[in-house]
Amino acid sequence: MTATATVPPPVRPAPRGGRGRPARSPHRALLGLAGVATFLCLLELLPRTGLVNSRFLPPFSDMAEALGERAGTGEFWRALGDTLTTWSIGLGIALAAGVVIGMLIGSVRVLRETTASVIEFLRPIPSVALIPLAVLMYGTGREATLLLVIYAAFWQILLQVLAGVQDVDPVARDTARSYRFRFLTEVTRLVWPTTLPYAVVGFRLAASVALILTVTGELIIGTPGLGRLIAVAQTSGAVASMYALVIVTGLLGVAVNLLARLVERRVLRWHPSVRQESAS
Repeated sequence: MTATATVPPPVRPAPRGGRGRPARSPHRALLGLAGVATFLCLLELLPRTGLVNSRFLPPFSDMAEALGERAGTGEFWRALGDTLTTWSIGLGIALAAGVVIGMLIGSVRVLRETTASVIEFLRPIPSVALIPLAVLMYGTGREATLLLVIYAAFWQILLQVLAGVQDVDPVARDTARSYRFRFLTEVTRLVWPTTLPYAVVGFRLAASVALILTVTGELIIGTPGLGRLIAVAQTSGAVASMYALVIVTGLLGVAVNLLARLVERRVLRWHPSVRQESAS
């Protein structure tokens, strides 16, 4: 897993009109399973035929055996729990901070103009560049990795929220002001419903980024978790065990993405694009 150096531009939610995405057909699902099966067969055959040195890439059966051995130890489950704990805490803090700060900056023109240059300066800084600072401040404790996770995930959410606030209908905003809505009322009744789809997209993007930085911090800093187990397996020459743990982090990434999409559909079940996708 590697951390990206820049934050992608805001992702616009699906339009309220138009047709939803077609349902996933059984044929496509079978093709996906066939692709996975082919990949696993290659992992098994390449080392056994000598095309790849088994010291660097052991057969998949050895990885599966090592994974089974790891899964039978308490150390593995503690490491998995540590990774999930760091990920969830970091993502939660980033989500709360990104939504609140984004709503505040986006709703106040003076703040938006005064912070624009600061945001453009800070957001391209890669989180891994903060590793020396994190270690200096917190050593190898969980807080060091949390700093990386929060920093990376925060920008994903903040930029989406800012884009959502700017997408509020100007006519609706002027109407609310003509009726002299209070600031809090305008935010909760007008700005937030428009911004919510953007915020949920930001959450989905931040969930994956947070997991990447969690494992990266554990791998480089030595914070307890799956990343540290990977580093220990690599330094001790347990190659099959190392690959097995890498597979676990990949499966964890898939689970995080599925969970984020489930949250997106549940939170935005009222949104026309989600209803059309569910009905298609």
